[in-house]
Amino acid sequence: MNNALIPGVPVTLAEDVVRLIAPNPGMMTGPGTNSYLLGHGDVMVVDPGPAIESHVDALCNCADGEIRYVLVTHTHSDHSPAARLLAERCGAQLLGRPAPAGRHQDAGFLPDRVLQDGDVISAGGSTLRVFHTPGHASNHLCFLRESDGLLFTGDHVINGSTVVIDPPDGNLVDYLASLARLRQAALQAIAPGHGDLLEDPHAAIDWIIEHRLQREAGIATALQANPGVTSMELTLVVYTDVGQHLHPVAERSLLAHLLKLQADGRAECVEQRWRYRSG
Repeated sequence: MNNALIPGVPVTLAEDVVRLIAPNPGMMTGPGTNSYLLGHGDVMVVDPGPAIESHVDALCNCADGEIRYVLVTHTHSDHSPAARLLAERCGAQLLGRPAPAGRHQDAGFLPDRVLQDGDVISAGGSTLRVFHTPGHASNHLCFLRESDGLLFTGDHVINGSTVVIDPPDGNLVDYLASLARLRQAALQAIAPGHGDLLEDPHAAIDWIIEHRLQREAGIATALQANPGVTSMELTLVVYTDVGQHLHPVAERSLLAHLLKLQADGRAECVEQRWRYRSG
């Protein structure tokens, strides 16, 4: 593991920006969830992570002043549950979007302010512009510090892997559209929800888009050769490059691709069995 990616060890990434990794390493979280502290005097925290008291303590101890805002990119269980604990301890405001229905959602996250695309939040010398970026989650947000082009992406872009798109809340059409929109922003670096800083943000976004489109092409080809399959049966054909223990997760992203093909008029599903449509 990179020494800079150790849970509980604060790392300064840029002026008035500190990363603190939560102690929740795992298959889906890598070294752990990245929490970020911005500003001095008045402090903003982005993604306080899971409800782990020691991590909340560490965030409080790392803050260069009073925590004023707690921002949440999305309400998956590894990103938002600590928000309420931190806000209650510090008297901070919770900012984000309410949790949609579905599994893996933190239904207890109730923002004091519901953020909209284009909103601006300022504190302690830092100003963040809000981008609503549905795809990985329908309520997903990214935050851009326009002064230096640092983009906080939660799980929309991570370092070291691609993210799972889990229907019905996850939507690949929305995800690719959100990536294309971010691609047009004035970015200098990406501070992801997992993994290290990405210092060539446009190349990172281009790689994700290309990877998704290549995967889509492979799925379309496999569907033509294997008509009438379930999504899990097709996963076993397509995802030969991942371990069997990851197939249940891979099946969710494959289903997202099938639903995009269906939306494009290139696939159809009857009684949970999929066929390719030539047009």
